[in-house]
Amino acid sequence: MESSYMTLLSLIVFLPALGALALAFFPREKTETIKVFSLVVTAVVFLLTVVMALPGEGVWQFDTAVSDMQKVFSVGWIPSFNIDYFMGVDGISFPLVLLTTFITMLSMAASWPIEKHVKAYCMLFLVLETGVLGVFLALDFFLFYVFWEVMLLPMYFLIGVWGGPRREYAAIKFFLYTLLGGVFMLIAILMLYFASDLKLLNKDQLVAAHVISASAAAEEQEAQLAEIQSADDPVHTFNILALQQLGQHTEAFNSEILGKSLQWWAFLLLLVGFVIKVPSVPVHTWLPDAHVEAPTPISMILAGILLKLGGYGIIRICYPICPQAGYDLAYFVCALGVVSMVYGAFAALAQKDFKRLVAYSSVSHMGYVVLGIGVWSAVAGNNFNPDAWKMGMNGAMFQMIAHGVASPGMFFIVGIVYERVHHRNLDQFGGLFAKMPVYSGLAFVIFFAGLGLPGLCGFIGEVFVTLSVWTYSHALAVVAASVVILTAAYILWTLQRVYLGPEYKGPHGDHLTPITSRELAIAVPIAVFAIVLGVYPQSVFRYMTPSVDQTVDALAAWTEREKPAGEETQTAQRPAVEQTARVRLPHVNKTP
Repeated sequence: MESSYMTLLSLIVFLPALGALALAFFPREKTETIKVFSLVVTAVVFLLTVVMALPGEGVWQFDTAVSDMQKVFSVGWIPSFNIDYFMGVDGISFPLVLLTTFITMLSMAASWPIEKHVKAYCMLFLVLETGVLGVFLALDFFLFYVFWEVMLLPMYFLIGVWGGPRREYAAIKFFLYTLLGGVFMLIAILMLYFASDLKLLNKDQLVAAHVISASAAAEEQEAQLAEIQSADDPVHTFNILALQQLGQHTEAFNSEILGKSLQWWAFLLLLVGFVIKVPSVPVHTWLPDAHVEAPTPISMILAGILLKLGGYGIIRICYPICPQAGYDLAYFVCALGVVSMVYGAFAALAQKDFKRLVAYSSVSHMGYVVLGIGVWSAVAGNNFNPDAWKMGMNGAMFQMIAHGVASPGMFFIVGIVYERVHHRNLDQFGGLFAKMPVYSGLAFVIFFAGLGLPGLCGFIGEVFVTLSVWTYSHALAVVAASVVILTAAYILWTLQRVYLGPEYKGPHGDHLTPITSRELAIAVPIAVFAIVLGVYPQSVFRYMTPSVDQTVDALAAWTEREKPAGEETQTAQRPAVEQTARVRLPHVNKTP
């Protein structure tokens, strides 16, 4: 059974890399063949994830009723340091894997206008997909870091070689910011590794971390436990699930460094590394430059997928491994999200470059993700009720999926018109609806999805996050809700300047031809999913909610054990929590 899981997940992760290797033997002048082959590879990977998503009880199907990690396998890789080729999938990672393969396939289809060094472009593109999928599926921290760094070079070259006039500057800025975050992350990984010790965990915790096989006989489990416990020295590990158990059930990461615990510093270093990728203010400045200079398909991947890696890392790693630090810094994380929301919205209002406006909108929308994750409302003052936090965490996850659909769509919409008139000056647009009615209709649907219009995908996550924050802090909730007004302002003003009005005022007006069939094949699925997710959000919640709720329940249980009554954070001392104490919110985790 484990070999079947290994085959499935390894195919999903490494098939793009194998495709890139195969492209090395293609003649470089066969550009059309290279593009078609690359598109087929991305489509096959997407179909593999679709097979997992289909309902059923087959070996490869994802079980929506299970909250634990599924399809888990572990093979020794570097035994001397206890590093394994260790992968699995759950409700937190699987929707993001499905989103990645979907957007990557559409982005490859959007790469047809690329004419320079097509072979190199497609090879780097496929290697990038392998890196992203590896991050979402890796359960060994060392393996996670390897895949994280694998993404860096392909994206650097895809921006630096195929980007706009200031592509070198944008690529170097992206590289330096991401590399800095990676260095912080590596320091935290080493801190946690050398502080870890599997001997501190009991058999049940080792089974939960897949260190001991759950399917093994009781005698075999006892033998595996005895082998770990008999070691003379601490048994260090990079196993992310084991590190979560150590962080929540032992004192392994509580040694003091410069007046703070080891996990406090590890949390901070990891948080910086992840919020650079989100990105949050003030480490967001690489994003607008990267988006403006990157070609359209790379902007689609950057907005739709790469930004989600930051939110995923915070949910999967920061909070479960370092709960004490997450508890202490909860309000800081929430404030970071709110500041990013407000700043990104105001910055978008000030832009005259169409693409830069969409880039700043990503900073604002991803602020909801950080805010929803940080709502640690399961405290003594709220009777350790985790419902509001579950709502916030589920809202944050849904917001990542919704933004992963709408934002690539917005960048593609910008790219369509840029390919025709070769400028993005909002003041020179106008009247496109009359010249390109089908394109404009799709643009309205996709931009309204980004706005958060009820009935479209952007609405659900924002509402869930805002409602959850009300139990945590009235002030933050009011600010978060007010950002919707700013979002409507810059989206509606943009639509008015570009698509309405009497006539187009810029150059190359005769090039504003109707949308092509290839462009329709990319834009229509995005618009359809934006509507489906808005009308039927349970299509996503049914996959993610059990695992998200389990994560929140584990952290709420830790809070009740470690912070029983007078040890409130600044959060629990706020009137917002006191006034809503013992008020139970309706569960959002119902699955059919």
